[in-house]
Amino acid sequence: MQELDLQDILKNTTSLKEKKVGYVAIVWRPNTGKSTFVNTLIGEKISITTNVPQTTRNKILAIFNDSESQIIFFDTPGIHESAKDFNKEINGQAISSLRDAEVILYFIDSSRHRGSEEEYIEKILENTNNPIFRVYTKSDLQAKIDIPDGENTFTISSVQEEWFDELMLAIKKLLPTWPTLFPEDYYTKQDIYFRISEIVREKLFEELKEEIPHSVFVAVEEIEEDEIKKMKKISAYIYAETDSQKYIIIWKGGALLTKVWKNARLELEQIFDQKVFLSLRVKVKKNWRKDEGFIKKMLK
Repeated sequence: MQELDLQDILKNTTSLKEKKVGYVAIVWRPNTGKSTFVNTLIGEKISITTNVPQTTRNKILAIFNDSESQIIFFDTPGIHESAKDFNKEINGQAISSLRDAEVILYFIDSSRHRGSEEEYIEKILENTNNPIFRVYTKSDLQAKIDIPDGENTFTISSVQEEWFDELMLAIKKLLPTWPTLFPEDYYTKQDIYFRISEIVREKLFEELKEEIPHSVFVAVEEIEEDEIKKMKKISAYIYAETDSQKYIIIWKGGALLTKVWKNARLELEQIFDQKVFLSLRVKVKKNWRKDEGFIKKMLK
């Protein structure tokens, strides 16, 4: 896995090529298949994917490279109406991406009926002058809404990897020709600590499924390289809001936590292509979602 290092980029700026280069923001109602699209397009696991809405919390930078373009995608949290401080901060992450983008992709789940989130997003998009492509996702499933025809309307299936080419060609036509911003072997701006925490959090979502995963966050405390054993040692904490949530996460002598640990470790070993020793502990940080300063720090 190639890590993004600013000094390394600066040293190699003379070798950067000129291509069609630009930023693309993805806005979406929660659980529209946007993370699957990004992961499939890039060919790496950039964003966690679960069946639980609102799994993406941070503005994630995914970098697409081919022979003629370098496109930087803002994989943003799903926009939804909410008065909660935590959810308002997540919405702010998504909305701020629109100002930095040459193109906006508005992802619409064709397998679900329209909801209030679509109306909320439409109002937000009315205030931008950037080109907007409406991308109807999950075309491999039965459509529950009418999909209109139009120059800036696209249909894709991320599961079947279909109709990506047409969308990418339309994006490239709107991008300027510039020196590339990143070396061609970089595919994300995420640091190693963030990527590990997201993998652990994904495994928690898979096991807990309902409300509790939204009340937890994962902090990687330490990463060590054991050169003798050729192993990466990782220590991380899972923080819950209440003692009862902590007990649920640990559950029956640690059975659930052991499953999360095993699944996360196996995936991390695939990503890093080496053995991983993963230590997971559960702590309580009461009412962290109401702590404005903490939320902003976590969503950096």
